[in-house]
Amino acid sequence: MSKERLYLFDTTLRDGAQTNGVDFTLTDKQVIAQMLDELGIDYVEGGYPGANPTDTEFFATKPKLSHARFTAFGMTRRAGRSVSNDPGVAGLLEAKADAICFVAKSSAYQVRVALETTKEENLASIRDSVAAAKAAGREVMLDCEHFFDGYKEDPAFALACAKAAYDSGARWVVLCDTNGGTMPHEVETIVTEVLKHIPGDHVGIHAHNDTEQAVANSLAAVRAGVRQIQGTLNGLGERCGNANLCSLIPTLKLKKEFADAFEIGVTAEKLAGLVKVSRTLDDMLNRAPNRHAAYVGESAFVTKTGIHASAVLKDPQTYEHVLPDLVGNHRKVLVSDQAGRSNVIAELDRAGIAYEKSDPKLTRLVEELKEREAAGFAYESANASFDLLARRTLGKVPEYFKVEQFDVNVEQRYNALGERVTVALAVVKVDVAGERLISAAEGNGPVNALDVALRKDLGKYQKYIEGLKLIDYRVRILNGGTGAVTRVLIESEDENGENWTTVGVSPNIIDASFQALMDSVIYKLVKSGAPA
Repeated sequence: MSKERLYLFDTTLRDGAQTNGVDFTLTDKQVIAQMLDELGIDYVEGGYPGANPTDTEFFATKPKLSHARFTAFGMTRRAGRSVSNDPGVAGLLEAKADAICFVAKSSAYQVRVALETTKEENLASIRDSVAAAKAAGREVMLDCEHFFDGYKEDPAFALACAKAAYDSGARWVVLCDTNGGTMPHEVETIVTEVLKHIPGDHVGIHAHNDTEQAVANSLAAVRAGVRQIQGTLNGLGERCGNANLCSLIPTLKLKKEFADAFEIGVTAEKLAGLVKVSRTLDDMLNRAPNRHAAYVGESAFVTKTGIHASAVLKDPQTYEHVLPDLVGNHRKVLVSDQAGRSNVIAELDRAGIAYEKSDPKLTRLVEELKEREAAGFAYESANASFDLLARRTLGKVPEYFKVEQFDVNVEQRYNALGERVTVALAVVKVDVAGERLISAAEGNGPVNALDVALRKDLGKYQKYIEGLKLIDYRVRILNGGTGAVTRVLIESEDENGENWTTVGVSPNIIDASFQALMDSVIYKLVKSGAPA
């Protein structure tokens, strides 16, 4: 039996941007759009052209997406205006987008109180806006805002709004649980009624998470017949968030009820990168990942103590509902020496580091990891630093050079133009095979200055690091106060475009940064096969 196509619509860049504390830059939006496209998402909603300069600029040039349809969001024409005289609609039609997603009230209460207009004018606005976008050659969708609450209040009007969009040529009519208070059984019942009037392969669901049921409501809607799901990465969104695509996607791919019936744009190969996608977004936003998130959380496949740990070591299926590798995660068993060894061996296998199972240094590595993680190191997010820690403990990292001393000074002064500027100067003294080298460099901050100075002259190893560059720098305070312990994550890239992350932890942010910088340089030397 052939599978039905189920379409995924991501609104991280629009609805997700309404999360408290989230503020995407233009570059952020461009990077995330590409990431979503590579994952296999069918629609990427970029934002609201005209609402702010960032979104307007984002839609000035359509991103080059290989799979996803780039979608602009905005309101239907305002009450009392024609489509041709509404700047919001004009902005949508001018945006460089494949599709337009309009939003309109579908609740009689909301039309009366929020819009202060009539039901008839609301329906006319839907018809006119959809028809105009359709005539402009765009794929058109309508988000029926407050649909489920509106249906419970006045089902005839809510249905009329959805039907007006469909009859006017909308490819998708999306039913929104805007306030997030609808129960799954209500969603299933109401969607079933809607599908008596509109075909299910033209209907979508947009659920908010105010009762912690956005994913459940989305799946209930699919069971009832909708064929588009809207959501966000990591469940971002205003208030309690939106339906979490990082939970929905693996459920649709790995749970028999859905996997046997539906095809989605995310392949098994792309699914294995889901953890990376989730963590990348958190890193870009400088947010701590939710350790307990389903599928992608660091603790999603962690077992601790007792009979659970013993059972998992014998057969992971005893306490795992899916294989963690399928989503790019991995299991951890956090207890005995044997469990710790198993965990470390799995990490070594993933890193391609040779070892002997009988080597007592493995036990030392287990203890070292525990001590460092307790101190604040996060090797889950720093693959290169774990690689080096393991190699050092197993005795397999040459001492390429030794840093004898470094100094960093930051001063404010007037430049030649009479402008007051802040300048950072770093001096690094290194010993390379008995040769003492001193390098100095200025930077736009102390870490940048240290980075440039460290890589300025490493003697015979300089040729191996010529293509090395720092591309991201993230700081997280692990506890409060002026003496707080700081964790620094540095992402680096080489001349071949390969990326890796290193970590440093210290009460001194400069010290933490230098630890991560050193790991990055040494990892590059190891990776390049530099001779000792």
